[in-house]
Amino acid sequence: MEIKKENLKKIFFGVIALIIFYWALQNNIEVMSWVHNGIGLFAPIILGLAIAFLINIPMRAIEKTIFRKQTETVKKIQRPVSLVLAMLLMVSIVILVMVIIVPELIRTILIIKDSVPGFVIQVQNILNNLLEHFPDLANQITVSIDWAEIGKKILEWVQHGAAAFAGSTFSAISATFSGVFTFVLGLVLAIYVLLQKEKLAMQVRKVFYAYGKERRVDEVLRIVAIANKAFSNFFTGQCLEAVIIGVLFFVTMSLTGFPYALMISVTIGFTALIPIFGAFLGCFIGVFLILVTSPVQAVWFIILFLILQQVEGNFIYPRVVGGSIGLPGIWVLIAVTIGGNMFGVLGMLVMVPMCSVIYTLLREDTYKRLNEKHVNNKKIEGKIQDNKH
Repeated sequence: MEIKKENLKKIFFGVIALIIFYWALQNNIEVMSWVHNGIGLFAPIILGLAIAFLINIPMRAIEKTIFRKQTETVKKIQRPVSLVLAMLLMVSIVILVMVIIVPELIRTILIIKDSVPGFVIQVQNILNNLLEHFPDLANQITVSIDWAEIGKKILEWVQHGAAAFAGSTFSAISATFSGVFTFVLGLVLAIYVLLQKEKLAMQVRKVFYAYGKERRVDEVLRIVAIANKAFSNFFTGQCLEAVIIGVLFFVTMSLTGFPYALMISVTIGFTALIPIFGAFLGCFIGVFLILVTSPVQAVWFIILFLILQQVEGNFIYPRVVGGSIGLPGIWVLIAVTIGGNMFGVLGMLVMVPMCSVIYTLLREDTYKRLNEKHVNNKKIEGKIQDNKH
């Protein structure tokens, strides 16, 4: 069999890749440490590109909506004006959420502080009534409280806490300044990228075409375009879905007379940015707040949440988010599960659009291979029906 030079290259680089992969598995701790250090080194660049991507979504919409008529003057001002408006919009949303949550949170803490003694008495009365109806439980449950030991433990905790706080103050301040510095650098980089995005994209394309094969570069750029569309549609749909679920909770809670309607609705809407599981975190916070005021209402709130969650999961999310990225529900669940286990909340947000890209490419390749084999969908469906019988 004739072995071509191109095949020898593929075999050589394949063997090298397997050796490197095996070595990485054997030294995974060192590899993860290098990756962590590399991410820390390029943190401002990564953060800047992430900020640029997020700001570009509303900025692009503003450009298409406001600056439809293209004149020489409009071409000069549309980018900086759209960038400023997009940044103001995002900052305004953050400030609005803080203005709604912070005063409500302070008021809620004060109410909870005043309600805790009554809540404890309520719990004690429930336990006393339970023991009266079931006297056998009183013989099995023995509770002894050593207040001296509790006071000793509290004093030790305060002493250790004060020492730890004093020791970590400098590191906390240093980390804060480092985080602010990284964010400022990332923001400056994001602004530069957004103002010059067409020019930068053209420069990257030229480099790719200069050092790569045209067919492969075309395929890479096509995948990048699919990824950009998937990520943009996902974040847009996720934000829209969070607003819808927040408004839905506020309306239903206000009509049914639940306390803390505004704060809980905003919290659920904010946590709903995390796919699938985020709303349950908001539900937990809502149950805790309502529980102190009225345990019965807390139970009714759980029932209300489950009903609205079914509406959101079956009607809102598939149409707003799932439809926008073209990803079936089972794929969304798999993506969220894997991303959450690997990288937490950030992994959930990134893995869903990434799976959308993989799903799109796999679907295209599958249909391409079926067409090459002259197999159509009706033939496959017919075989599936035959197997059922």
